[in-house]
Amino acid sequence: MFEEFMGIPAHPLLIHAAVVFVPLLALAAVGYAILPFLRPHIRLVLAGLAVVGPVSALLAKLSGDAFFERMRERDRVTEGFVPVIERHQDFGEMTLWASLALGVVTLALVYFVRPTAAAAGPGGTRAVSVALSALSVLAAAAALYYVVRTGDSGAKAVWEGQ
Repeated sequence: MFEEFMGIPAHPLLIHAAVVFVPLLALAAVGYAILPFLRPHIRLVLAGLAVVGPVSALLAKLSGDAFFERMRERDRVTEGFVPVIERHQDFGEMTLWASLALGVVTLALVYFVRPTAAAAGPGGTRAVSVALSALSVLAAAAALYYVVRTGDSGAKAVWEGQ
C-alpha cells in the first residue's frame, strides 16, 4: 500500500509532506504558546496541523519501511549500506514519536488555552496554560530536531551512495 504511487516509490513523495507539516506544526505551536495575539488567528489551523503533522510522519515512516524492504528483496542494497539505512530509520521513528507527542500536546494546548485571556478553557488555569506552553515548546524543539536529523541522514544516504 505504501510502496508505490503511479510507478514511483511512494517514500520520496510522502517525505515531503512530513518535511513541510511537522515543522509547520512546531512553529505554529510555539507561536500559539508564546504569542497570545496569534491565538485567535491560528487556533483552527493549529488543531488541523496537530493531526496532519503526525499522520504525515507516519506515512513517511511506513512508506520508507516498505521502500527498504522492496530494495532488499530485489538485492539493491549492499550489506555495508544497511547500517546507514537503519540509522535513517531510527531517526524516522524518533520523528514519528516526537511529532505524535507534539500533536497531542498541541491539541491539549488548543483545548485548554483559549484565544483570549478572558475566556479560560475547560478546566484551564494559569498553571495548566504555562505547563502546556512549556511542553509544546519542548516538543516542538524535539520534533524539529528529529525532522532535520532524519532528512539529513536520508539525503546523505541518497547522495553519498552505497
